[in-house]
Amino acid sequence: MTGFIDEAVIEVSSGHGGAGVISFRREKYIPKGGPDGGDGGKGGDIVFTVRENLKTLYNLRRKRHFDAATGESGAGGRKHGKDGANVVIAVPPGTIIRDFNTKEIIKDLKTPGESWVYLEGGRGGQGNWHFRSSRNQAPRIAQPGESGKERKIIVELNLIADIGLVGLPNAGKSTLLSVVTNAHPEIAAYPFTTKIPNLGVMKCYDQDIIIADIPGIIEGASRGAGLGIRFLRHISRTFLIILMVDLTSADLKKDIEILKEELRSFSETLIRKHKLILGTKLDIEGTAENLEVLKKLYPDEKVIGISAATGQGLEAFKQELLGLLTAHADI
Repeated sequence: MTGFIDEAVIEVSSGHGGAGVISFRREKYIPKGGPDGGDGGKGGDIVFTVRENLKTLYNLRRKRHFDAATGESGAGGRKHGKDGANVVIAVPPGTIIRDFNTKEIIKDLKTPGESWVYLEGGRGGQGNWHFRSSRNQAPRIAQPGESGKERKIIVELNLIADIGLVGLPNAGKSTLLSVVTNAHPEIAAYPFTTKIPNLGVMKCYDQDIIIADIPGIIEGASRGAGLGIRFLRHISRTFLIILMVDLTSADLKKDIEILKEELRSFSETLIRKHKLILGTKLDIEGTAENLEVLKKLYPDEKVIGISAATGQGLEAFKQELLGLLTAHADI
């Protein structure tokens, strides 16, 4: 996801309607024919469509103004003007449209293939043919087209995944994602390697499970510290959240409580989605004992350990995830 963009401010305008025209029949032997002015075409619409292959809003950072075409004017012979072309804006699943001023949600676009007309183009004006009557058989009036609509909006992306991985920097989230899914995130032995959210698909028997890895959370993230808080909204749609902790840590309880507090500060909904504590780096000496300590610290929670390096515990981890998702009411 190089060039990951999760928010853009754009201005959109639907097209003006084309003007109706004043026209009269002029044929041989009929020098004073009746009115035959055609109607103007409808202005183009602003349409959003959801494309499954898109993962970012990068295309909206490159172009900030979207203007649909104006409808063509009518013509004599009651010819209707051509409708203005629509502007179709492609966005990834999980895109939210907000009003720029009020920040209220206008539309939540979640389903691949979904299309939504946001702004309709202006109606075309009527030609003088519509204004004929017994009293006025040669009307010299026609309507202009209706104006289009203009809006300034915020387009915001919330990634859609089944599982969200949350942990302190260097907890092993990206390594786990690279081992159990088809994702290839940047991995290194220093904090904040992950600077953008990563999505991967884990094949779990006959089911695909989508996992999201977000940048590491640090204490104070809910007040703006670190990189992770900006991306917490990307796991707001997940069914389940896994808290990951490095089993080599000197204070496992503190690490877990930091994560819980930051989730809770950001949204009570997020903390309610927490279902599993996952200890990582189980291949390192002393971590097996630390895993038992972690289980005693949280006796009422499901705690399991893995090693992404050796594969230890990964099969049990997959089975646990599948069981949790299958038991979830919304799956």
